[in-house]
Amino acid sequence: MSGSATRHFIHQRVSAVIVLVLGLWFLWSLLNLDSMQHQVVVGFLSRPLHAAMFGLLCAAIAYHSYLGVQVVIEDYVHAPRLGWFSLLLSRAVHLAVGILCLYKTYEIGFGA
Repeated sequence: MSGSATRHFIHQRVSAVIVLVLGLWFLWSLLNLDSMQHQVVVGFLSRPLHAAMFGLLCAAIAYHSYLGVQVVIEDYVHAPRLGWFSLLLSRAVHLAVGILCLYKTYEIGFGA
């Protein structure tokens, strides 16, 4: 395994563990709310610690998803230009979704 492949493998596994831990925290937190009404969930996320942890969950999901899609593109897209464009598009979309999620979480959690 080359250094780049090893690094990718490790990043994918570490991000999976982070998503698992934060995902279980989020699920447990939601199940312990009085209700799933919009105001209650927004109230939960409006606490800075909860917003920060949810933001980390969003970032970890976006990164982990990007790593997985990258592997699929590299394995199954054989045309060089299409592969390059697909990787670039995947990176742009994952980055945009991640930033949007972090921005909206910041708005809720920190009242911006």
